[in-house]
Amino acid sequence: MVNGPEAGQARRASDRGRYGRLSRERVLASALDLVDRDGLSALSMRRLGAELGVEAMALYRYASSKDALLDGLVEALYLELEERLASEPEISAAVDSPAWRRELHRIARTMYAVCLAHPQAVPLLATRMLAVPLTRRPAAILRDHERVFVLLREAGFDEAAASAVFRAYTAWLLGYVSVELQPMVDNPEEPDPAFRLGLHRLSVQELPRLRQTATALAERGGPDGLTAGLDALLDRFSSE
Repeated sequence: MVNGPEAGQARRASDRGRYGRLSRERVLASALDLVDRDGLSALSMRRLGAELGVEAMALYRYASSKDALLDGLVEALYLELEERLASEPEISAAVDSPAWRRELHRIARTMYAVCLAHPQAVPLLATRMLAVPLTRRPAAILRDHERVFVLLREAGFDEAAASAVFRAYTAWLLGYVSVELQPMVDNPEEPDPAFRLGLHRLSVQELPRLRQTATALAERGGPDGLTAGLDALLDRFSSE
């Protein structure tokens, strides 16, 4: 919360910007647009206020601090996940796998799509989760956790097993996305694949296997790679 003189200034600052009266949803959407365009380092209350056409102090009604604004960006990612899940059809029952696993695949693939749409904000999925206790996370994040746990309990996992699977699922999803988004191109203007990736910078003597594999490593595994790895994890737990 904002206390003292800042609170008074926040109350006095107008929250009617160039797009009309602000709302939390509009503030977070504009913050996400700014980060998508210019990166996390560009995000500040002053810069966001300028984007919305209001004084920076007006934003404290919707995010009480810079950390709260960063948490709001994570919330915005999970809200987009919910919107996409609501608008996309469920995977056909004809697919040869249990309903709970099909739905878990759909959630993972949809989150993958959200992350690729907003790569600049993805680091917050790790850093803010490390800083914010479970029960203080935004409601959209908690609903996602609940959604996954419901599926795992439907699959027959008890409380301890569901917790273990949830940890493995979360680690795999965030780890996979992080690897997918790692920059690999050294020179985008170079047509030759080897020079495009900058393989001449890797020593043939010291790093022969890495140099040989770098071209394949630069190719994204895509959502199919994500769900294949997820199935391998689920099979391990299911067989215990």
